[in-house]
Amino acid sequence: MQHVYQPSIIAETDNWVAVNKPSGLLSIQDRHQHEIPSVRSWLESRYPQVFVVHRIDRDTSGLIIFAKNEVAHKHLSQAFENREVTKNYLGIVMGKPTKENGTIDAAIAEHPAKNGTMVTHAKGKYAITHYTLLQSFGKFSLLSFDIETGRTHQIRVHAKYMGHPIVADPLYNDGRGVFLSDFKRKVKLSKHDEEEQPILNRLGLHAHTLQFTDVDGTAVSLEAPLFKDMRALLNQLEKHSK
Repeated sequence: MQHVYQPSIIAETDNWVAVNKPSGLLSIQDRHQHEIPSVRSWLESRYPQVFVVHRIDRDTSGLIIFAKNEVAHKHLSQAFENREVTKNYLGIVMGKPTKENGTIDAAIAEHPAKNGTMVTHAKGKYAITHYTLLQSFGKFSLLSFDIETGRTHQIRVHAKYMGHPIVADPLYNDGRGVFLSDFKRKVKLSKHDEEEQPILNRLGLHAHTLQFTDVDGTAVSLEAPLFKDMRALLNQLEKHSK
């Protein structure tokens, strides 16, 4: 699915630039993807140089930071590597967890047969995710996720492992979008639509906040607002699940 939103700059200093990345846009291209747009290529058209610090999944929206110089690149990369950066995500999941707060401690490995897919496996790399239930809407819930480790697809794999996969996840759920008729009894189609359109038609996961210490020792706290499609779904869920 192509992204329908544009990336936007949330904050920047002489050392770094923070971007709100839409779902469907790569953080950076790999060797084989030079022609595909990415946040890095978008920034490279605006800045003399940018350095990759971390990345978020193509399907995940939200906060990603790039360094503007080598000193900041080294500092921020080490902060991520040493787990000195606090990372928080918001996710809309299927169902409602039995506990309002919990920790998922389940190692993650590459799927032996499915390329690009991860699984929980005792021999994988250890991975720890903390979650908090923010709001329950019956069939769906809004969770806050804090990750101690940064494994590929970590939150998506752990959400599935706990029995509450992220909505519209093409790898760890059925990939089906969320429709108004999923939680509202009678849905009237607009005269332009022959069939109902999903409110959210992409992975319901958003990198929401980052906290870290800057090169000069200043504490930095950044927040990326939700994109319109996730906000629209949450508004409809609040409206119709009371």
